[in-house]
Amino acid sequence: MIGLSAVVVFTVLLPLAVASAGPAGSEGEGVDPAEGAPAAVADDQKARRAHAQCGPEVASPEGVEAQTCVLAEGRDAWARTYYRNATGEELDAVLTLMGPAGRTVQMHCAVGVGDEPGACETPHEPGAAGSAGGSAEEGKAEPWKYTAVSEFAGPDDGPLLLRSGSNSAAPAAR
Repeated sequence: MIGLSAVVVFTVLLPLAVASAGPAGSEGEGVDPAEGAPAAVADDQKARRAHAQCGPEVASPEGVEAQTCVLAEGRDAWARTYYRNATGEELDAVLTLMGPAGRTVQMHCAVGVGDEPGACETPHEPGAAGSAGGSAEEGKAEPWKYTAVSEFAGPDDGPLLLRSGSNSAAPAAR
């Protein structure tokens, strides 16, 4: 009987523990690259009820770290990348959100020098999600139907230092 009780307690508590302390890249949760702890994406979800689909935190040997997410709230979807630039020089970043029916939104971001975390976000893409896909919740954005990619490069068309995706399976540096 004690063993059965332990299994029931474990089954109930494990999802709660994973939800509050899941690894980088788990669905619906982001990790602040500066501190390695659940951060801004989780805060967004609490404050705005947004759903997030995030790729893993990736890093380049040159000192760029990033994590890229697709966020959705209601009918809107958008991309956000969290980054830290410890390269010692300003960088250029391009954040791209690709959605159903070939829809694409791009944002160019200046990435300042410093070890402090920053973020770049695309404009919200309204009304594109859910309506044609026959979703269970008609008219709701479905972030898994979108992909976001961020690319960090040296200034003035410098070399690509890091590419980060919302559904990356493995780190992609250079």
